[in-house]
Amino acid sequence: MKKLINAVGTVVPEMLEGLVRANPGIAVLDGQTIVARRDHRDLAERGTVAIISGGGAGHEPAHAGYVGDGMLTAAVVGDMFTSPSTDAVLTAIEAVGGPAGVLLVVKNYTGDRLNFGLAAEIARARGHAVEMVVVSDDVALASDGQHAGRRGIAGTVLVHKVVGAAAASGASLAEVAEAGRRAAASVGTMGVALGACTVPAVGKPGFHLDDDEIEWGLGIHGESGIERSTIVPAHDVAERLVATVSDDLGLTSGDRVALLVNNLGATPPSELDIVAAEAVGAAERRGLVVERLWCGTFLTALDMPGCSISLMSVDDDRLTALDAATSTSAWPADGRGRPGDGAHLPAPAVEDAGSDGPFAAADSPVASAVRAACEALRAAEPELTEMDTAVGDGDLGTSLDRGSQAVLAELDRLPAEPAEALRHVAAILRRVIGGTSGPLYSILFLRAAAAWDDADGEQPWAEALAAGIAGISEVGGASEGDRTMLDALIPFSRAWTNGGSVAEALEAAREGTAGTASVTARVGRSSYVGDRALGTPDPGARAVVIWLEAVAEAVGA
Repeated sequence: MKKLINAVGTVVPEMLEGLVRANPGIAVLDGQTIVARRDHRDLAERGTVAIISGGGAGHEPAHAGYVGDGMLTAAVVGDMFTSPSTDAVLTAIEAVGGPAGVLLVVKNYTGDRLNFGLAAEIARARGHAVEMVVVSDDVALASDGQHAGRRGIAGTVLVHKVVGAAAASGASLAEVAEAGRRAAASVGTMGVALGACTVPAVGKPGFHLDDDEIEWGLGIHGESGIERSTIVPAHDVAERLVATVSDDLGLTSGDRVALLVNNLGATPPSELDIVAAEAVGAAERRGLVVERLWCGTFLTALDMPGCSISLMSVDDDRLTALDAATSTSAWPADGRGRPGDGAHLPAPAVEDAGSDGPFAAADSPVASAVRAACEALRAAEPELTEMDTAVGDGDLGTSLDRGSQAVLAELDRLPAEPAEALRHVAAILRRVIGGTSGPLYSILFLRAAAAWDDADGEQPWAEALAAGIAGISEVGGASEGDRTMLDALIPFSRAWTNGGSVAEALEAAREGTAGTASVTARVGRSSYVGDRALGTPDPGARAVVIWLEAVAEAVGA
């Protein structure tokens, strides 16, 4: 692998430092991988809705390249191909949000939805007005419920442009959000790859294509596409992509569209221009009226050779939004080239809940249960890593181990009151675990804490657990039978709530986990693996059984 980097672990902060050096109107929040407009406070005081987007690094110039006048107020950047943490998103909201509110624009990936969604919940509880628009423009994936849903890809950039123009015009949060949702529903995208990308930490391509092969409809993290075929001319590539997107959107002759031809990372401009010309021809042959055309590098998959084509249906109002004045480093505009001084802005602290005491005694049931769960998850890290490597991205064991270490390190500050203890653990997990696991467990504990506060029955823990499970299902979009942690949690909760013993509830959780081995995942990273996950139980459900067993033993249940 040959990369122009200093070290794998410093790629993200160093690339953002270079970005703000070259663009004087933006800055990095101190100690964060968040890029914001320097004038964000002025915007807030003028009553302008703040627009925040983001996601894992590796898609440059998205998303930090769209921070500027007429588009994003801030972008939150995670590690390579990894969602930023809940606390990072929350820090951005606290930094740039004002009385007019905040709109989050989120690509439809599980980690992004969970971390941005949880941050939105916490921000609302703190008095911020927050709305969220989820973009799922990847038409290559059928909406058949067999995976986590259509991915958000290059069409997201056009949504940024529409909502940025709406906010700049003085529209209210509700109006900006509605414009974003309409735009997201009106755009479709499909890509084709000639080869794989190389993640710096991995050091080798993510998959292999023969010299005469291409892959249709793959994701921007290198997820599998829908078909491999022998390479075809650019004319045929554009014809198929335009036809697939047009048919999915239901476009017919006479419809007006904006066309975005996007470089996935390593396609030479000459080849991209050829595709653009062919794409316009393909659209016009279908009777479409191409009102706008952009061709360039907008949202990539690192150094992947290939392209994507996006179509957005437009009317006069949407064209006005797409044409509105914009000054960013990535959206086509004049005025680039002035060097910045690389200034940093102070980042607001995100306070953790439940750390002022009184604290739980080391041998109290609450502290014993938390300790036992964390120690069990730490011991199970190799098992969970092996399982998740087989069916996902291999990070579950290390993520839960890292979260468990952080909780154990603060165990002496665990609040004695159960609801506050749950909130304290949730705050730790959302701070140290990005991806999917952190927000899922944070939602579980936050909803459980709220239910505990309101519980008036004889089973407050059962009521709290049921509420936490409902929160995971609501925010994560999963239910029992989808091959997730809910396949252990829901059977346990059902058996316990219906009068069963803890031992009977644990057995129900084990049976639910074992049953996931024969289920094809519908949500989460495993949904992109498909049938290859069959035979291996869901590692998230297995992790639930591990800590439930440990807690039951610790409290003598």
